Amino acid sequence: MNKQLELKRLVASQDFFTFAQLMASDFYRSNRQFLIEMSETLEDFMDSDDNMLVVNMPPRHGKSRTMSLFSAWLFGRDPSMKIMTGSYNERLAVQFAKAVRNTIATQKADEDITVFSDVFPDTKIAYGEASMNQWALDGSFQNYLATSPTGTATGFGAKLIIIDDLIKNSYEAMNDNALESHYDWFTNTMLSRLEKGGKVIVVMTRWSSKDLAGRILEQMPKDGYKLRHINMKAYNNGHMLCDEILDVDAYERLKKTLRPEIASANYQQKPIDLEGGLYSKFNTYTESPPFIKVWNYTDTADTGNDYHTSIVFGETHNHQAYILDVIHTQDGMEITEKLEAQQLDNYNVNVARIESNNGGEGFMRQVKRLVTGQTVFKSFHQSKNKEARIYSNSAWVQENVFYPVDWANRWPSYFEAMKTYQAKGKNKHDDAPDATTGIAETLNKPRARF
Repeated sequence: MNKQLELKRLVASQDFFTFAQLMASDFYRSNRQFLIEMSETLEDFMDSDDNMLVVNMPPRHGKSRTMSLFSAWLFGRDPSMKIMTGSYNERLAVQFAKAVRNTIATQKADEDITVFSDVFPDTKIAYGEASMNQWALDGSFQNYLATSPTGTATGFGAKLIIIDDLIKNSYEAMNDNALESHYDWFTNTMLSRLEKGGKVIVVMTRWSSKDLAGRILEQMPKDGYKLRHINMKAYNNGHMLCDEILDVDAYERLKKTLRPEIASANYQQKPIDLEGGLYSKFNTYTESPPFIKVWNYTDTADTGNDYHTSIVFGETHNHQAYILDVIHTQDGMEITEKLEAQQLDNYNVNVARIESNNGGEGFMRQVKRLVTGQTVFKSFHQSKNKEARIYSNSAWVQENVFYPVDWANRWPSYFEAMKTYQAKGKNKHDDAPDATTGIAETLNKPRARF
């Protein structure tokens, strides 16, 4: 046998990229630096104290292929390894599982073509393990399970969990309920299967700031997890990530074919909701001007999952609105009544407009009892379509509503709700845009001026 090939096979047992080259030399070329960087990061992550790794890359750049080969390589190095993978549905889960299993089980046919057993001769699929989505290695028990949000993970513990591209399409990416279900499945099902000291790798093309990668990047460090992030854009500083896979001309054609927000999310890792949001800009201020009146607009929560939103704003002489304070909470009325009374007194509100829908009338009566200032209360019934109101007033809101420069820190849930509200798509919550739309209606309709 060629001595150079023999040496390379020996190196492959210790170096993942070399292993990937031997398994798929047509794709894992030495000039594809992004694949080398990804391979080195995967290895280093497994040897580190970090708990989670998020990998964001454009389509067709080898995410799934790399992770299936990495799984096989880990089994070769440690046949007691236990890996669980999660994909969008059962079909894709089985497809991923077959790729891992086939890599390990491929039979030798040509002395010059390297197969898994040339690198790891002692690692084999256990005899009789016919299932494609759950199997064991020879001498071990339950090494691998492939599942999905509709599948099962009962009875399986994992040292490594790999999540591979959970979002099917742009419709799902704009569906808050679907994104929430992904996160619930990840935290309540998958993480519950992780053994002590185990690790998680999430590999996906970005879609939304609320997709699984976005939620993990935002929440998991707060929960004490040590996190790493690989974030690769198709085009960066005048260069493509890999011209052989996607060159500039092909990328420009894609940008013309795809909706701009989808191209930006999938290929540049800029979430679709930040591109496809209804509000494209937000005016800010450091010092507020004189006001001719201080208003409050309140929209009480429709259900227990909705937000009570109360906004205090100053009206300028040219009828623009400067936001002074916001209550945006899912707390019950027994709490929001006191919060709002204090808010109205603190800002010396002249007129409070409170929607009478959904118990608003009773809420207003309670707040009036608690207020010590001179606020005038006006209730009204809102009967117009909420989405139509929000959309039709969005241009005015972007031009005439001003927020404190630090509003993201002052009112984070309100900020996120405004920033990510979609022009097209299903929004889980619309309470913040609805109440902000009420500012436009308050200052634009003569019958609403008191």
